[in-house]
Amino acid sequence: MSKFIVADDHPLFRNAIAQVLQTMVGEQEVVEAQDMASLQIKLGDHPDTDLVLLDLHMPGAHGFSALAYVQGHCGKLPVLVVSANEKTDIIQRAVEFGARGFLPKSSGVTTILEAIQTVLQGDIWLPAQTGSRGLPLSQSEQQLMAGIASLTPQQYLVLTMLAEGLLNKQIAYELDVTEATIKAHMTAIFRKLGVRSRTQAVLAIGKLNLEESTGSEEN
Repeated sequence: MSKFIVADDHPLFRNAIAQVLQTMVGEQEVVEAQDMASLQIKLGDHPDTDLVLLDLHMPGAHGFSALAYVQGHCGKLPVLVVSANEKTDIIQRAVEFGARGFLPKSSGVTTILEAIQTVLQGDIWLPAQTGSRGLPLSQSEQQLMAGIASLTPQQYLVLTMLAEGLLNKQIAYELDVTEATIKAHMTAIFRKLGVRSRTQAVLAIGKLNLEESTGSEEN
């Protein structure tokens, strides 16, 4: 049996992908996640997952940082990015940041199946019009991705909440922990990202937002 995690905040899209996956040869199990927090749980509950289909725009994902997290916690688990943003530079950067492919949400059933099967076979799948891959990651980008990949699930959530502008007491309330715990998490986050303040941490994760490559965000 093949197992897939479909991580997307739109239930209709998750359902559509699940229906497509059920048409594949053999038995399939489809696990759904609607945001980054639920994806973290699903990844822990289903270590035998064969492929993650990941929407970079879902709540808590913060662009390519979600990709770094999955890679850091799930080893060689392949990730196929799915997005309504079909700009060539975003597609190319997704692969440079570690995705095994990029699937536009406008794709038809045949294309979706081709992309999934290609990635499961260990190859990279990109839309035909994409062309050559983009520039390799810079050393600073590699260090940032490694830092985010090393974060614990709780630390990642704290970082994304920092990026959303929440105060320590608000984060503590959302995660049902003490402010002292949040401060401890922040100290660890700063160390792993090589920064000294919450402002620098927010700027760091901001470098992985999709709009950094396009100048505008699409969904």
